[in-house]
Amino acid sequence: MKHNRTEGKIESASDLAAKMFDDIYQLSQDKAGVSRPAFSAMESETLDYLAAQARAEGLCVSEDAGKNLWFCVPEHIDTPTYTVIGSHVDSVPMGGNYDGLAGVIAGLMVLIEARRGHRHLNKAVKVLAMRGEESAWFGACYLGSKMLTGSLPESEFNAAHKGDGRALHSHLTELGIDTAPIGAQKPIYDLSRIDAYLELHIEQGPLLVERNLPAAVVTGIRGNFRYRDIHCIGQAGHSGAVPRAYRHDPVLAFAELMHRLDSTWQHLLNTGKDLVLTSGVVGTDPNSHAISRIPDEISFSLDVRSQDADTLEQMRDYLKDEMNDIARSRGVTFDAGAQVSVAPALMDATVVKDLAQVMDQVTGEAFKMASGGGHDAAVFAQAGVPSGMIFVRNRNGSHNPDEAMDIADFMVGVDILSTYMETAS
Repeated sequence: MKHNRTEGKIESASDLAAKMFDDIYQLSQDKAGVSRPAFSAMESETLDYLAAQARAEGLCVSEDAGKNLWFCVPEHIDTPTYTVIGSHVDSVPMGGNYDGLAGVIAGLMVLIEARRGHRHLNKAVKVLAMRGEESAWFGACYLGSKMLTGSLPESEFNAAHKGDGRALHSHLTELGIDTAPIGAQKPIYDLSRIDAYLELHIEQGPLLVERNLPAAVVTGIRGNFRYRDIHCIGQAGHSGAVPRAYRHDPVLAFAELMHRLDSTWQHLLNTGKDLVLTSGVVGTDPNSHAISRIPDEISFSLDVRSQDADTLEQMRDYLKDEMNDIARSRGVTFDAGAQVSVAPALMDATVVKDLAQVMDQVTGEAFKMASGGGHDAAVFAQAGVPSGMIFVRNRNGSHNPDEAMDIADFMVGVDILSTYMETAS
């Protein structure tokens, strides 16, 4: 987590960014990684630190009705419309330091470089440091941006904190936030003032590392449908005494289902479709399973994601048909339980095109990719705000203490954002 930098006055943008990452890491360090819980005192301390750094660089700082922070250069403080560069400052428990935070610091670096006279902003820019994006704390994600856009469901407004069990609205009230408009699903920010929303984020997979690229332009954020606890129910038996023809084996039924899904996944990829699917939780009952026992039941999760709503609908239908077919052929039953779904969010086509042109100018190669993880940009896009994203190369995934973003790659992302704002019309 340490970065080389000169002692004393920080002069370069990369040194200043490294210092800010280091300082916030020290501020929010946990037994492993960092912990900045949503709507917590630690989250507030992080925002206070960012505010102090911004003011030291001559930037203006303000707070909205959701206790999020806004930053701008003095000449843009009263501008009627502007582009927003934003992200969140909370983290998962014992997570990495860059998920979310990199987007906020990137926006600040755009402003600081402009304030220092090193870059010119052709359009007004405001940077947004949001609270409460991670689902780890209240079981729901994008809480801060949903509050801003008036799209926070009642169930999430009343969601219980994983630690103290208190409802979200109680934590908001404790911070001094007026919860009346939030509970009524009214926007607490005038979205008509935002002409575009941009977000820089670390990549949460291996694609940029494998392709040896520092950054990418995001084309869209995959939607998904999920089953948290599917049960495949068969019939228990002795592993040595029941012939294959007489078995009702839920484990083999599950294996066959996953094989069929995997084959269809490959077929869709071969035809140019976007899809990923995962069964991250699988198990037989530990109270009854044994090496010599045919299990009577297996439970598993299923997470299916795509940028394309039609592909998701196709996979819903396919999953139902395959479960029914396997159930008939193997003498088992599938109980899928409740489905949870999120619609895909495509980034604005013009913003994607312009960001790609800038990336080609900055790096010599415009690479575009989908985002498998969700981000606040999806909420703004679904609220009608033209949105775009930049990914920065990051090793070892995210939501873990081993996130590894190089400052040099981060500054490439900052360069793309600054150049975009210099050429924006």
